[in-house]
Amino acid sequence: MKPDTIVALATGAGRAGVAVIRLSGPAAGATLSALTARDLPKPRTATREAFCDPRTGVSLDDGLALWFPGPHSFTGEDVVELHIHGGPAVIAAVIDAALSQPGVRPAEPGEYTRRAFENGKLDLAEAEGLADLVDAETEGQRRQALRQRRGALSAVYEGWRSRLIEAAALIEAEIDFPDEDLPGALAQRAGPILQALADDVGRHLDDAHRGERIRDGFRIAIIGPPNAGKSSLLNALAQREAAIVSDIPGTTRDVVEVRLVLAGFPVWIADTAGLREAADAIEAEGVRRALARAEEADLRIGVVDAGADAPGSITSVLGPNDLLVRSKLDLHGPPASRRPTPAHAGETPAVHVSATTGEGLRELEALIAAKVTNALGREEAPVLTRARHRRLVEEARAALLRAIPALEAGPELAAEDVRVAADQIGRLTGRIDVEDLLGEIFSSFCIGK
Repeated sequence: MKPDTIVALATGAGRAGVAVIRLSGPAAGATLSALTARDLPKPRTATREAFCDPRTGVSLDDGLALWFPGPHSFTGEDVVELHIHGGPAVIAAVIDAALSQPGVRPAEPGEYTRRAFENGKLDLAEAEGLADLVDAETEGQRRQALRQRRGALSAVYEGWRSRLIEAAALIEAEIDFPDEDLPGALAQRAGPILQALADDVGRHLDDAHRGERIRDGFRIAIIGPPNAGKSSLLNALAQREAAIVSDIPGTTRDVVEVRLVLAGFPVWIADTAGLREAADAIEAEGVRRALARAEEADLRIGVVDAGADAPGSITSVLGPNDLLVRSKLDLHGPPASRRPTPAHAGETPAVHVSATTGEGLRELEALIAAKVTNALGREEAPVLTRARHRRLVEEARAALLRAIPALEAGPELAAEDVRVAADQIGRLTGRIDVEDLLGEIFSSFCIGK
């Protein structure tokens, strides 16, 4: 049974100079001919066309048409792209005219990419990279998504799979052909292969969650006592009034978070409740959330009044890789004391800032950007980008670590764990039956993708 032909707007909704409508499926070519009242144009060549409603002959728009006969297309099917003017009425009229043709229906979210996957044009990891590329808002996200879309992660996983197949073949040969004249101890020869693979998988997991942080954002928590200038600092970094500023202690009761782009990476900066003995249950919950956010953060910025010593509740939370901000410099100290203070070994570096005058803000932003770049900016081997990937890789490694000692007891026990490891790795790219995963993955795509 032939699949339906699907149609959708591939560009963003709303008014635009140009809109792209995409069709994919066996009726795509016939629908293009019906809309233009002409034969199909030369493949993969933009052709100027006058589009009309095949039911009435009424003119709809002038634009460009591109014809991609399958399998040489994004989906592997016959594909048509219509480049038309981006007015909502024009878009609606052309889509309605396309839907009037036999076998054409509206596309579901992610259906184009799902068809590309089902037709072998890309695997699951590449499809997820494409979704991330569409959603990328920062340079770091773009670079990472593009590498994944081009198969960098898939190449790693396919390499693992090939080595597992090699090990499995040795183990299964000893199980299935015990009476044949085969080299001795075949299963034992699989041990070094599995151990080397387990080591490689372990190194892949030991990435400090860098890929997920590039995708989801580097998290910073601003902590400190009440009235230290935490909310003012957040507003200064965000360049807007994101948090309420007041002289009343305990004004900030919950976490206030803003999103910035620093060094080409997404960064979430959270203002938290002042750390002190709480005056009531609500403030106590705010303090608890502040400490929890500090513990989860990739970077902590402790804020204290420049005219006061840093309390132990702050210094105990900060580590040598965190930052200490001495605030309100417009109210305290001679100019010489306002320079950034280098950290001694084991101490948290300090920078002097005034959120009111802006003094020290550039130095602080540079320090934060350097830490973000150091954590996320290394162009190394492909990294895990999703919780799904991490879970499957962890399960694969656990199976490998079970299989290695099991070889001593007998190849039958090891064979099952090797099959489990191969199954988990296969789920990363879709090389096994993953029907239960497809709806979840492709439903996150936009309609025209």
